[in-house]
Amino acid sequence: SFDAPLYTGDVTGLGTVRLLEAVRASGIHTRIYQASSSEMFGASPPPQNEGTPFHPRSPYSVAKVYSYWATVNYREAYGMFAVNGILFNHESPRRGETFVTRKITRGVARIKAGLQDRLHLGNLDAVRDWGYAPEYVDAMWRMLQCDAPDDYVVATGEGVSVRQFVEFAFEHAGLDWREHVRYDPKYERPSEVDALIGDASKAE
Repeated sequence: SFDAPLYTGDVTGLGTVRLLEAVRASGIHTRIYQASSSEMFGASPPPQNEGTPFHPRSPYSVAKVYSYWATVNYREAYGMFAVNGILFNHESPRRGETFVTRKITRGVARIKAGLQDRLHLGNLDAVRDWGYAPEYVDAMWRMLQCDAPDDYVVATGEGVSVRQFVEFAFEHAGLDWREHVRYDPKYERPSEVDALIGDASKAE
């Protein structure tokens, strides 16, 4: 998002308001799920829950904070059934190849197959709370089945560093990650988010 801050703000931020306003103006009675993100917490120390102050560290997370509060505002101002799901990282085989988890697993597979020898990554010390996407989609659906709209964190409560993820992935393939992984500063963000670990007590 640092490469396209204006586009990010227009789509991720204003896009939500366009949807909310379309529902309001049309007068239809429906339920709205807004995909919020753990990235909104940014520099706020873990564990993060619904009461943790937002401290976004990227154009994407800034836009997500805007979307979050727009959803709350429309809910309070117009009585709309609109919820924010604050989802922490969730993975599946459908994960896009630009994301670090997919980049790691794809890199391990290619190295194992002899198609490449090196995997270049950024900050290995970043800690994230990784869950399983199908379970998180079920949580989204459940939010929309509640009697009253509210906002919920969805997370595992466990933090895993990128380094640990790398170690496990290479070990699973019978490889030594230290022989193949190289640090590349181009994958560092201008402002890093050190640790995102969720507290999903409210959703439970």
